[in-house]
Amino acid sequence: MSNYIKNLILQGEHQQQDFKFQINDSRKIARTLVAFANTDGGKLLIGVKDNGVIAGIRADEEYHMIEAAAQMYCKPEVDFAFRHWNIDGKKVLEIDVPRAQAKPIFAKADDGRWMAWVRVGDQNILADTIMIKYWKRQKSPRGAFIQYSEKEKLLLEFLNNHPTITLKKYYLLADISQKDAEDIIVNLMIAGLIEMGQNEYHTWFRLKDPGEEDR
Repeated sequence: MSNYIKNLILQGEHQQQDFKFQINDSRKIARTLVAFANTDGGKLLIGVKDNGVIAGIRADEEYHMIEAAAQMYCKPEVDFAFRHWNIDGKKVLEIDVPRAQAKPIFAKADDGRWMAWVRVGDQNILADTIMIKYWKRQKSPRGAFIQYSEKEKLLLEFLNNHPTITLKKYYLLADISQKDAEDIIVNLMIAGLIEMGQNEYHTWFRLKDPGEEDR
């Protein structure tokens, strides 16, 4: 079964996989657990360097750090499954984090604040406030009421002719407040008409492909 781990390592780090040489801070690793849970789920290989070299881990110390991260520094607690592997005499800990059914999941920051993280490529980044509003509205029994006023039509017509738009560009174009623009965008996301894209530096919105799975 060592080929199983080696094949995973050959994939490198990506949106659903991260390597950790070792874990010495439960608070920091909580970000990765939360980011996986808030996005597509993911796999954490502990005892593997960023370049894919298997270094191995010490006894069960890393598992207890993961357990503490999931229980103490994630809200709500993040579920995970684990397996130990012995690869050429070196122990690797495989952690599987499922995609959360109810989002957002928060990680506790150094200053005590609870922050939501998402996974983009091989990075963990802070979730945009609009995504947090969207997740919370998804859990609301009232759903979304779409008026299709001129402001909604303006946004949809713009996206019919342009690939993306930013929040700032939209509220300036529509001559409305940032809060009103956020509410309209969230409503249209709930309705499945638009979706959000995000990287470390930018957040944008685009028309949603009707066949695409909702996140």
